[in-house]
Amino acid sequence: MKGKRNKGRQGRRRTTVLVAMALIAGLGATVPAAADDPAYAFRDPRLSVDQRVDDLLGRLTLDEKISLLHQYEPAIPRLGIQAFRTGTEALHGVAWLGKATVFPQAIGLASTWDPALIERVGSAVGDEARGFQQERPDGWGLNLWAPVVNLLRDPRWGRNEEGYSEDPYLTGSISTAYGDGLTGGDPDHLKAAPTLKHYLANNNEVHRATTSSDLRPRVLHEYDEAAFEPAIEADAATGVMSSYNLVNGRPNTVDPDLNDVVRSWTSRDLLNVTDAFAPGNLLPAAQNYYPTLAEGDAAALRAGIDSFTDNSADSGPTVTAVNSALKQSLLKESDIDTAVSHVLAVRVRLGEFDPNGGRYGSIDKSVIDSPAHRKLAREAATESAVLLKNQNALPLRKSANDVAVVGPLADTLYTDWYSGMLPYAITPKQGIEAKLGTSVASSEGADRIALKDTATGKYVTAGTSDAGAALKESAETGAAAQFDVFDWGSGIVTLRSAANGRYVGYTWSNFVNDQVQPNGWYVQQQFKLERQDDGTYLLRYAGYETAESWWSNPVYLGPTGDDGTLGLVPKERAAHYTKDVVRSGVDEAVAAVKGKDTAVVVVGSMPSINGREDHDRTDMGLAPSQEALVKAVHAANPKTVVVVENSYPTTLGALQKEVPALLWTTHAGQETGNALADLLYGDANPAGRLTQTWYRSESDLPSILDYDIIKSDRTYQYFKGQPLYPFGYGLSYTSFRYGAPKRVDGGYEVAVTNTGHRAGDEVVQLYTHQRISRDKQPLKQLKAYARVSLKPGETKTVTLKLRTKDLAHWDVTRSRWVVESGTYDVLVGASSSDIRARTTLTAHGETIPARDLAEVTRAENFDDYADVRLVDESKARGTAVGASADGAWLKFADARLGSGPAGFTARVAGTASGTVEVRLGSPTGTLVGTAHTDGTASAYDYETVTSALTSAAKGRQDVYLVLSDGLRLSTFSLR
Repeated sequence: MKGKRNKGRQGRRRTTVLVAMALIAGLGATVPAAADDPAYAFRDPRLSVDQRVDDLLGRLTLDEKISLLHQYEPAIPRLGIQAFRTGTEALHGVAWLGKATVFPQAIGLASTWDPALIERVGSAVGDEARGFQQERPDGWGLNLWAPVVNLLRDPRWGRNEEGYSEDPYLTGSISTAYGDGLTGGDPDHLKAAPTLKHYLANNNEVHRATTSSDLRPRVLHEYDEAAFEPAIEADAATGVMSSYNLVNGRPNTVDPDLNDVVRSWTSRDLLNVTDAFAPGNLLPAAQNYYPTLAEGDAAALRAGIDSFTDNSADSGPTVTAVNSALKQSLLKESDIDTAVSHVLAVRVRLGEFDPNGGRYGSIDKSVIDSPAHRKLAREAATESAVLLKNQNALPLRKSANDVAVVGPLADTLYTDWYSGMLPYAITPKQGIEAKLGTSVASSEGADRIALKDTATGKYVTAGTSDAGAALKESAETGAAAQFDVFDWGSGIVTLRSAANGRYVGYTWSNFVNDQVQPNGWYVQQQFKLERQDDGTYLLRYAGYETAESWWSNPVYLGPTGDDGTLGLVPKERAAHYTKDVVRSGVDEAVAAVKGKDTAVVVVGSMPSINGREDHDRTDMGLAPSQEALVKAVHAANPKTVVVVENSYPTTLGALQKEVPALLWTTHAGQETGNALADLLYGDANPAGRLTQTWYRSESDLPSILDYDIIKSDRTYQYFKGQPLYPFGYGLSYTSFRYGAPKRVDGGYEVAVTNTGHRAGDEVVQLYTHQRISRDKQPLKQLKAYARVSLKPGETKTVTLKLRTKDLAHWDVTRSRWVVESGTYDVLVGASSSDIRARTTLTAHGETIPARDLAEVTRAENFDDYADVRLVDESKARGTAVGASADGAWLKFADARLGSGPAGFTARVAGTASGTVEVRLGSPTGTLVGTAHTDGTASAYDYETVTSALTSAAKGRQDVYLVLSDGLRLSTFSLR
């Protein structure tokens, strides 16, 4: 049975080792004493993975086994085992190891809606990981921390670019394709070992280590888990990384679902890891869940963690904690063996113990940034772009080569935190110039300014060499006293020195112009120019560390030494500057586009600013100066094409109506410029589709901390408003006609015809809608899709899989999946809002019966609620409901009370006295019983409370439980 093999591993270990030894003997071999002799069973690729793991596990001492529980696993020389490290970043290319092929950001890869392409990309990334690993096998590992499958339910999430979609089906299919490419497609012989990030419900950065994501059972099963399951089930991933946050009050580092649920999706051993430093978050300083690291690490191992990512390369604290847990009987050696066996199983499958490194051992660094990978990067960047608007402005004519390319991203490429190092960079300007074979007019559209201290009359000046110099005030003028200002929104600007083209950043002591682009964990190149009432400006430092609780320094700039060196000073001592505009960016851009056949404006984001890991965005609009630039350019040249290069849905405001063409792309890697040129000039036909709803404004969204997409009407599945652009949207240079869907075995066939004059790809999407249900159902739900290439006039029949079981949803009354009998709309179209053909399907399933509340019912299985939080029933497992206000309530709809239960019984906890009221029809309806508690010793100490019920409690009723503030309810029954 799926998922049960791992728990029985230790009971079979002795038998497995004996079988392995016998097989070796039968092959004419004997077990040698020399550590490097291939006759060791764990080095024999003819044996099963289980046999090899169990042989090696039996040879390890307890200390050696414990050493393998940390991210940095040391070498074991006596067995000839080399060091192993988990955690090579590979989100859209191999990152942080040097120059490597950089593919489009993950959200861009998903925007292709092309699993076959994504599998090829994954294969290329897996090859390059092998290439790096061969160069440094003891330091660059093949356990890859990718892909990210967290659902993009809120576009304000700072890590939006890392995920694939707001939809679990699309996320699951793209992650499976990427994982298949990374692994090589043979789960017994891994090219690389992908790890899905971040389990579970990790979609906010604000207080991410201490916030809890409330997941009612339907959201848990239908939404969040549904994104993780496909890749694990398909053996396209070898484990998960637990996320920093809590779910239903319990830190994910100790979530028992790592064992109970995730491992149930496959029969193979999974290697589950913690996120960096997450084990320490369990301690009082953060989550306050366990008082000591020994208790926390023990709980994590029991829950299903196999490898601790903690204290960087220093495994000492983990080793000490695990040893302490063993001495305190918090762990047994069998717990250690189970986790280590999961680690070793992946290492065996990677070929580490095979002769010559196994199937993929010959891959070397020549694959890194190979010509084939460069070509693939261009193809992926091209397929990922989405045409949002086109009023006959695109494609451009190559003969009309009189074009200007302007904007802050016109001639630069930015990388994100998890990008690799670009081996080269083709900017939009360079791509267009290569396409046309000539140079084009260009301008970044950024103001060049000089900052003059009103008190001293001196200018802020910078160094002229590439290394820059500490900023100071001096009488010098010219380039050293001039800076290009780039506006990224929310008041944040970056300053690039005109003297050396480097960005100004904080070095923890001085401000120096030495960075090629904004970078680093704290992105210390961020500033604010704060205008004062007298027209002067204060220069405020805004690196991310200034928001940390430990930051105590001032944030304003002013002279701090006799030589005028700038440092951080209190606001009252800050220098007041006049901002002299040496060159207007808007004026320069307007001059560049005037009289041209076409103006291409490239705007967007710097991916490390105003939204990235540890920082959510608060504004989804374009930066004010970028919006002003587009308006000015469009006024000067009506044939303006706007390219938006960022990694999240953008509220475009009036620009969406005003400009004739809009093309969206993520930060698409080294081939961005060539891909854009191919699309703009019609050598490629745009066919990317949006994987998220683009909302008109932030007011369309509830709190980023509200994870209940059903009640809050979030994502295209439940959103009732009018989006700016719907999920699945994207235009083409050609047109398509859809035939009527025809039911076939296992799904539907749809004939799609290219009715235009250009070859192009159409993404055919199939949605369903359940007309009548006991439960609130999605307005639409993606069930299948296919990207199909069609020549002009060509018709192809597209097969879209849809099985009856795909219509199931989670039945909270019986805690299982159910397909309800009834009529389902089958909707086929070009987006969630552009349905071209439809039919109906009659499902012969079940009718959900009335609730039987005589059975013990878990409180979390409510139908509706108000003023409650989902909380941990105990630290080990279980979910309860906690009231966050007096009068908090839970609804249990359509309950069968029969002739009348005599009493109400509930399990409650809470340190204060309180009540649970039983009411009928509404939270203020007929009161039929009240159970009282005087309080318990703690939130985890439950007691049973009871109440008699009045005679009104009978028949079919909607039952409401009304709770006092602070009370926790785990289970109840009416009998």
